[in-house]
Amino acid sequence: MCVSVENISGCQLENEQVTVQDGLELLEFAPQQRPLLEEVVEGLTATEKSLPAKLHYDQRGSMLFEQICEVDEYYITRTELALMREISGAIGDALGNGCMLIEPGSGASLKTDLLLAAMPDPAAYVPVDISRDFLLESATAIADRHDIEVLPIWADFTKGHPIPACEAAVRSRAIYFPGSTVGNFSRSDAASLLRTFHAMIQEQPEEELSGGPGAVVVGFDCKKDQDRMEAAYNDSEGVTAEFNYNVIDRLADELGVALNRDKFSFRADWVEDEGAIVSRLWVDESHSVEMAGEAVTFEAGEAIRMEESHKYTPKEFELLAEQSGLGLEKIWTDDAGDFAVACLRPLSV
Repeated sequence: MCVSVENISGCQLENEQVTVQDGLELLEFAPQQRPLLEEVVEGLTATEKSLPAKLHYDQRGSMLFEQICEVDEYYITRTELALMREISGAIGDALGNGCMLIEPGSGASLKTDLLLAAMPDPAAYVPVDISRDFLLESATAIADRHDIEVLPIWADFTKGHPIPACEAAVRSRAIYFPGSTVGNFSRSDAASLLRTFHAMIQEQPEEELSGGPGAVVVGFDCKKDQDRMEAAYNDSEGVTAEFNYNVIDRLADELGVALNRDKFSFRADWVEDEGAIVSRLWVDESHSVEMAGEAVTFEAGEAIRMEESHKYTPKEFELLAEQSGLGLEKIWTDDAGDFAVACLRPLSV
């Protein structure tokens, strides 16, 4: 089956492959990327070793992340859920009738249930995720719970991707990016990502312009006491540690990179200069591993940078959005100011 879609630059893409599964049409979009092994070797031979954060999100990694959201120390998800229960109606009103809701990195779409239920006559829901099986499972569950067309896209949302047409009339598009995922990007990369979202909501087909310029709704974690922030990423159950060790397992299983998880320890720390929690795997004993025909050495006490979780004050986030051509229309926070949800609109229409 084929479908005609538009990418974010407005160019028409013909004959995109669509797979029909569980009653859903899954758009499979794979942009040209560097070979993963090449990325891994480059990261592990750099002065500061690192691994691509996207390696966390295979099916098991996605499931582990959902478990992280339920541990006692991880305040972020329950705080955001409580906030969304209060403000979903206000967000729905702001998005208006006939809105196509696009969710990059949709995961289990837990907060999306609240928003879809509060939106007046939404046109369609477009979840986007890099984990194909997890995406289909979550999209099917949303389709079962809501009377709305669900159009899942299997893609790396950071690269930009086509947006499929839906059956209902679309008056505007909105990006929904909850869960403080924006914090997983450096300041500069977060600004670039918001520019991608900006283009996606503005470069709509002519018939989608009647509802206004669209919106970007983003959740972000606010700066707070250092001990609380660090505890959220060093949970006593060790789920976050396993989330990171799973990346080591993937390298062995999928790329033949024979790293041994038992030679590493996990720790996440607040780095003031970056305004971020930085998650690392620390090398416990020196060893070497062959990768792509060359030996890569790991020295005891050295670290592999795995992921970063940037925190913002509301003013810092407003300034970040302005760098991307988006203005702050409204911001909501919980009573303690732990978490915030921002509604952004294009500064120039």
